[in-house]
Amino acid sequence: MTGPAEAPPSRRQQDVQRSNDALLAAAAEVFATDGVDAPVRRIIAAAGVGAGTFYRHFPQRSDLVTAVFRHEVDACAETAAALAAEHEPVEALTRWLQQVGRFVADKYGLKPAMHSGEPTYRSLPAYFLERFTPALAQLLEAAAAAGEVRTDISPDDLLRAVSGIAAPEDPAYTTRMVALLVDGLRRL
Repeated sequence: MTGPAEAPPSRRQQDVQRSNDALLAAAAEVFATDGVDAPVRRIIAAAGVGAGTFYRHFPQRSDLVTAVFRHEVDACAETAAALAAEHEPVEALTRWLQQVGRFVADKYGLKPAMHSGEPTYRSLPAYFLERFTPALAQLLEAAAAAGEVRTDISPDDLLRAVSGIAAPEDPAYTTRMVALLVDGLRRL
């Protein structure tokens, strides 16, 4: 026997979700160009919402930064399965690691915030690993099962390596270094 069907979201709930989505997208865009200390008015204008809506969703700047980070981590982690379905295992692995390299480079400006002592940010590094480690493990396992990559590398080690080579000032460097890293993973 199944339980009662879940009611569809009300118009109000849909409006709240649209506002939240618009704020997250606008903040991500503004943060990418101006950093996490960008004026709130720019985010509000880009989202097309009022200040009251902004502060209802994100009473503190740290709430917004955390929400944007988590949203973008989730989006990046979720692409691993799509890449695995569309590409051969080592190609899916390479594409996803390239995406992670860009993600880390793009988030480099968050480093001072993450080390600021702000309690809201303390959970972000663990969240990154919690979402990315299983996604990477699946990609690595598929590539190893296909006999394309070594089996003696852990997802955590590989994430640390990609994080260490991501260069925010030079995206082409990040791309080249991730390609080199993947070449080092290949079975000879």
